[in-house]
Amino acid sequence: MLFTVKVSTNKEEQATDLLAAKAEKKGLKIFSLAKIHGLRGYIFMEAEDHETAEIVCYNTPYVKGVINKKVDLKDIENLIEPSTEQINIQEGDIVEIIAEPFKRDKAKVMRVDKQKGEAIVELLEATVPIPTTIKIDNLKVIRRESEESVKDKEVEDILQD
Repeated sequence: MLFTVKVSTNKEEQATDLLAAKAEKKGLKIFSLAKIHGLRGYIFMEAEDHETAEIVCYNTPYVKGVINKKVDLKDIENLIEPSTEQINIQEGDIVEIIAEPFKRDKAKVMRVDKQKGEAIVELLEATVPIPTTIKIDNLKVIRRESEESVKDKEVEDILQD
């Protein structure tokens, strides 16, 4: 059975580690714990029953409690399974970084690793181009290389006429 566990915001990973250690120490049947990227304040626990989930959560730091409603796997499947087809960043794209420490900087995508969800970029305004690995979630496409080449051809055609 899947249960939703309310935890302190931004302490999801620590709570997951503490719950796993407590379950192992007490020999409780907790089959899995999942911290979902982007979902703050909650983790999902697969346990034998509600009582087992309550026992492992009782008096655990950062854990506020188990929500009484059971969760079906199909309800959270889209949160758990990675969706590589949604990644729409390609080599040669000009992107804006939307997260610290390079927030609002522009960069050119050199390579994309869809399995890891990362892109290797070179900052455009850097004096010396240094390849930097950044999560794809932290990038926003500004301009595509293919669009650029189409526009260049259109400009060339206009100039020749």
